[in-house]
Amino acid sequence: MPEGHTIHRLARDHHKWFGGSVVSVASPQGRFSEGADRLDGLKFKRATAHGKHLFYEFVDDGTKGLWVHIHLGLFGRFRKRKLPPQTPGQNTRMRLMNDKRCVDLSGPTRCEVLTHRGRKDVVHRLGPDPLLDEFDAEHFIASLSKRRSAIGAILLDQSAVAGIGNVYRSELLFQHRLDPFTPANQLSEDTLAALWDTAVDWLHIGVQTNRIITRFDGGSPRALPKRERLMVYKKRFCIACDEPITVSTQRQRTLYHCPRCQVARV
Repeated sequence: MPEGHTIHRLARDHHKWFGGSVVSVASPQGRFSEGADRLDGLKFKRATAHGKHLFYEFVDDGTKGLWVHIHLGLFGRFRKRKLPPQTPGQNTRMRLMNDKRCVDLSGPTRCEVLTHRGRKDVVHRLGPDPLLDEFDAEHFIASLSKRRSAIGAILLDQSAVAGIGNVYRSELLFQHRLDPFTPANQLSEDTLAALWDTAVDWLHIGVQTNRIITRFDGGSPRALPKRERLMVYKKRFCIACDEPITVSTQRQRTLYHCPRCQVARV
């Protein structure tokens, strides 16, 4: 499933490509036909993101605006198309196009039209997003300090913190040498603030490079070979102590951690 940096990157790109233009919206597959009919020919005002949720705002004279809410889930994917675009595939949920760009969306978990109130309801259910300036470490601390679940599970709870997925989860815990099974409410405010600050830095790098990078050699992050961009996720041996990495399941997702190095519980 794409993590938050990917969705914010999509919001940035789609806002650049479509923002301020009148667009055509179609649903070749048919599952978004009613929404496409409401939006076709409207002005695409902006694209935004919160965690793993992508939002498009559409406006027209005399309306208060409508939003498209997209959650890619495990199988959702956008594909760029050259103009004039080829006939869309049978799984294309939504085609978005102006006179310069065309993108096709297939396989999302969510693709729906919402009012302003509906969008606010979705966002209200989400935790602080490290990529949004309106949030800081204090929001993160407040969100986690009363939660008894293990920190490794909480980091995947989008109501606690939005945008962190399975890869960033394992990497953040390794970076701070945290035992993934420590209850979140047992961690100090300093530890939680450090986790937040690292997440902010890494996710911003993810937006810039369009890839997850948590290991740096002092040079450009883009120059690193793929196998060297991560510290613990899908590794067989610990880069710090050379002991075998433990693979377990937490919140129904695979967790990678070093039981020798990751012993901090404060």
